[in-house]
Amino acid sequence: MPSVVGLLDQHELVARRRVDGLQEETDRIQAELAAAELEWREWTIARRRVDSVLAPDDGAPAEAEVTEDPQDAEVQSALRDGAKPKSQVPVWRQGLAWSVLSVDYQRILTALADRARLRQGPLTCQEMAALFGMDVVPARVEALRSKAKRLVARGWLAEQQPGRFTLAAGVTGPGGGT
Repeated sequence: MPSVVGLLDQHELVARRRVDGLQEETDRIQAELAAAELEWREWTIARRRVDSVLAPDDGAPAEAEVTEDPQDAEVQSALRDGAKPKSQVPVWRQGLAWSVLSVDYQRILTALADRARLRQGPLTCQEMAALFGMDVVPARVEALRSKAKRLVARGWLAEQQPGRFTLAAGVTGPGGGT
């Protein structure tokens, strides 16, 4: 007869795998959304330019006034900073640069590196959400927790107390894995 603890471990493992899978799917969807928004903005810009060329004021070539749409900059930023399709967290090893991680993961590592540098101790996911300017709501906190747990599983972070994260031994500066 299986033990209760063993059954709980099995259910926890299944739930964690599901969360990891859903998080990876979320990362992929966010990257696709950013790419689709960028394409949409490019078509909008193309239509404006064609309209300005086809509708000159006095028969002379039209001098279109180019104004930067603030949303265009946001889309460019989201595409640059957003999750990469099928982004994965590699297992940490000596000399591995933080740049192999998506921006979301780098932001977590940077926050914890700053805390370590200032000798301020571990961070909870709620504290991270507040630090990143996010709404401290369960969905945001759980998304951060999923990312932090993934970084723990891959050796980038340590969780010496439940829910309190620090950089793993050997992981320091943002320039690389050491």
